[in-house]
Amino acid sequence: MPIFYGFFISISPLPLAGEVRVRAMKYRNDLHTLLEPAVKAAEAQLWGVEYLPSGKHSILRVYVDKPEGVTVDDCAIASRQISALLDVEDPITGAYSLEVSSPGIDRPLFLPEHFAQLVGQKVQLQLLVAEKSKRKIQGIIESVQDNSILLKYEDTQLTIAFSNINKANLVVDI
Repeated sequence: MPIFYGFFISISPLPLAGEVRVRAMKYRNDLHTLLEPAVKAAEAQLWGVEYLPSGKHSILRVYVDKPEGVTVDDCAIASRQISALLDVEDPITGAYSLEVSSPGIDRPLFLPEHFAQLVGQKVQLQLLVAEKSKRKIQGIIESVQDNSILLKYEDTQLTIAFSNINKANLVVDI
């Protein structure tokens, strides 16, 4: 009688790219909600949160802003507040580095409100699904609707859904 040495693997279906995006956005929104009181306690505004998982080299990047601009001291104060909250709540499993900074001159855009503040400005978008055969597009924000932006791209207008935007930044011509 032959002896079988083996093992069983439980295989679950792989999530679709859209499902991964939805989960990532929910996770980012949860972190934003969790961290906002700590940033307010540091007398700053939470601009956005990025979590870049990469094993023990993962990064939690938190952008803070103030109407008069952010100093290194502002970032240090916010970092202490955020760090204390993260130690208590522990929302991220595993090791990661916390980075707290200003959004900078080419600020990343996270929320529809960010786009609305920049109507008339040039932005660069990295899309999940290509528009006009391109996944990277630069254009002028003409308006912001509920679920999309109207972008002047070359000589045309494109309506781009927020759900199709993977990454967005302000473009500053110097």
